[in-house]
Amino acid sequence: MLERLNQAMEHIEGRLDQRIDVAELARTALTSEYHFRRLFSGLAGIPLSEYIRRRRLTVAGAEVLGGERTLLEIGVRYGYSSGEAFARAFRGMHGVGPGEARRGGATLQSQPRMSFRLIVEGSSSMTYKVVEKDAFRVVGRKARVPLVHEGANPHIAEFIRGIGRETLRRIESLSEDQEPEGIISVSDQLHESRAEGTELDYYHGVVTSADVPDDMVVLPVVAGAWAVFESAGPFPLTLQYLWRDVFTQWFPSNPYQSRPGPEILRVRLSDDGARADSELWIPVERAVAAV
Repeated sequence: MLERLNQAMEHIEGRLDQRIDVAELARTALTSEYHFRRLFSGLAGIPLSEYIRRRRLTVAGAEVLGGERTLLEIGVRYGYSSGEAFARAFRGMHGVGPGEARRGGATLQSQPRMSFRLIVEGSSSMTYKVVEKDAFRVVGRKARVPLVHEGANPHIAEFIRGIGRETLRRIESLSEDQEPEGIISVSDQLHESRAEGTELDYYHGVVTSADVPDDMVVLPVVAGAWAVFESAGPFPLTLQYLWRDVFTQWFPSNPYQSRPGPEILRVRLSDDGARADSELWIPVERAVAAV
């Protein structure tokens, strides 16, 4: 898997001055476009689109200082439709405009080329199972909230407080004897970049086939396979590390890839709210076999 990912990285590097087809990158890595974006973000720590943008501006910066092409030629070469658009992007990364950089020999920022390698630590193991589940429905309340990578999400906390205890009890009473059982947190329609601050649909509800109350919404979920990961520890840090480890450790070493669909979290907090036992449900499918 890592060898194929590094082939995709070479593909990017050879086409910085051309249109880069993410579907072709995914084929090189023998995975789906959806999973490739998710896996790259998990491994690299930045969205694929941001990495490509920064690599292009890094190479463009070297050409600006080299002085062999006009600034407009450089901008167009790396995908900008006008000198103004190129100047804005250049300043956003390097802190100076391209004209100023060329005249003054400015110090510029650089996005290094990335490659991936396996580091064997052996200090921890992951507890998981893969289950096939028929189509089901999540019923509860919904909000559109920004994504927060570390620490508790204050927008979600505020939304849950606003639901009210009586409504929370009504939601929980709809829960049936099917997994995941009880109140769950569901993240859906996340931006493909997974960048901090991008928005997602958050559902606070239960899995149920009961009638939907007038003041609640329903999220239909298609049938498919789910990888279910368990964790226990300080909340929410342990859970956020679990999500990171799923994409940086579990996927690269297992014959599965993520598929489109909501991510489901079942959390049972300690009395003081400092620790939690959690289940993270990720929709998966079998990965394409290497030729």
